[in-house]
Amino acid sequence: MISEGVWRKMAQEHSNRIYKLLQPGLIDNACTSNDTGNRRTQRKDRWSAIDSNNPVYNFLEEYYGVKGAKGVRRLGRWSPGLSFSSDGSVPVLAGARDDDVCGGCLHMRGFEFVYAQHEQFLSEDNDTSIVGVRYDPRQYFSNRVEESSDNGTSKAILASPFVWYRRILTTTQNNDPVTHCHGLHEWAMLYKPNGAPLPPSTKYQSHLPLRVDQTTINAAVERRGVSCTHVDALRFFAKDALPLNREGALLREDQIRMEQPACVHANMDLLKIALRLSPWIDSRLIADALEVAIEARKLDIAASPYDVSVYGFQPIKIENSQGRDEYRERQRIVMNKAAPVRQELLNAYDEFIDYTFGEDVTNDAENQHLPTSNSFSRSTF
Repeated sequence: MISEGVWRKMAQEHSNRIYKLLQPGLIDNACTSNDTGNRRTQRKDRWSAIDSNNPVYNFLEEYYGVKGAKGVRRLGRWSPGLSFSSDGSVPVLAGARDDDVCGGCLHMRGFEFVYAQHEQFLSEDNDTSIVGVRYDPRQYFSNRVEESSDNGTSKAILASPFVWYRRILTTTQNNDPVTHCHGLHEWAMLYKPNGAPLPPSTKYQSHLPLRVDQTTINAAVERRGVSCTHVDALRFFAKDALPLNREGALLREDQIRMEQPACVHANMDLLKIALRLSPWIDSRLIADALEVAIEARKLDIAASPYDVSVYGFQPIKIENSQGRDEYRERQRIVMNKAAPVRQELLNAYDEFIDYTFGEDVTNDAENQHLPTSNSFSRSTF
């Protein structure tokens, strides 16, 4: 059991850290206009939506499904992870109540109230009061199977995304880094040869001015082609840029062999992978992954063909050799920062999968339940 004073302090520290990380990218949260006039009303708390025009933070909304103030608020909710008690059970958060879950600081997904009559806390007077809250994934997914018995959902199906992400973490960790991509994916999204239609992917940052012209964009992409190893980055390439990728047209199943630790998108995806495990993960690790993702995104945007000086960024001019050298240096910094977070995530996945599903279910998930082309492209939390 985790005492109330301890977990409440940890929950508040997590909330403060998430807010500090996100605050530069949040819409002004002092007040908001209602739909009926100019009257301004105070928000109920400090959380507000991501500014969809902020090129550093809008990836959270577009790629990882952090929608509105509600999504941002969820990032600030806390959970203890699977810090097992001495008897092998998941910890109980002493004194936690309904308000802590439904409108407070704890995650809503996967929680269960622990009552005094529970065998671990059984009292002589058969007290039925709530002792606290716990997050037991073994119980949660067993309940999911029972509730879905009519549509054939099995534990192996439920385990498959977790097994997949564990394989991605392992692959990324073991592969050699590729440091000659130079962040050209943003350029490939805007690639437009003479006579080609406007690429659909231009819509994603259409509010930003370009710092270079179309001729420079095309020349950068065509110089030596693109070396992109990330499946989800390729999904946003302009059609005419796809044949220029030296790694080929990658499918979802290729991710299991191609993901590598220098890729800014692979390092941003540590957040997506951490969120998939929420709330059965130490929230500190989610904050660590968010911090890495923001640093990777800053590099991504600085090396782009957009003019982001209004957001305080000096461009990394990868269209010339000096800029490419700078990109590689900063890419290695992000990679080194991401490495211990990736290892901790892998440890957390090992612990979660072993406790929740066991060896037989895990083997079934690995052998029979592969992702479809767009599976796991977004986070679920």
